[in-house]
Amino acid sequence: MTWCRRDYSLADSRTFIARCDSDWEKGERYNFAIVDPTDKILVGSVGLNRIDRAHNFAHIGYWVRRTRTGHGVATSATRLVASFGLKELGFHRLEILVPGNNAASQRVAQKAGAKFEGTLRKRLVLSDGLHDAFLYSLVPADLALPVSRSMATTAASPA
Repeated sequence: MTWCRRDYSLADSRTFIARCDSDWEKGERYNFAIVDPTDKILVGSVGLNRIDRAHNFAHIGYWVRRTRTGHGVATSATRLVASFGLKELGFHRLEILVPGNNAASQRVAQKAGAKFEGTLRKRLVLSDGLHDAFLYSLVPADLALPVSRSMATTAASPA
């Protein structure tokens, strides 16, 4: 995540949040906060970005704070946002790009039902340099279990 850097400030967060409504209304990006329903703590975020209407696809991005990883939160949120993108917004395809050295994010994509399509060499520039990326995709047939809109709203609220 290029935005995740040491100097990312509270002001940067406020700017991002202020843009979310506008981006949503324009159909440019759809971001959701992942909030623990018991303690109302922000656990992470998931969203659709890099939207390409000409080819009718988008990218899925997700992150979960380290103290909440390993509990299926990112996988559930990814499936919910995929259902939203494929069923509600009508995308034909969703893509997930994962740095080759990020095994946890690869597992999230796999557990969410995304199919591995290949390695994109030297595709991602991260804080520590250039990385290969693994490309995963989801199409409507990959979502075997229906997810209701009310369930998606409960699990992931717009950021």
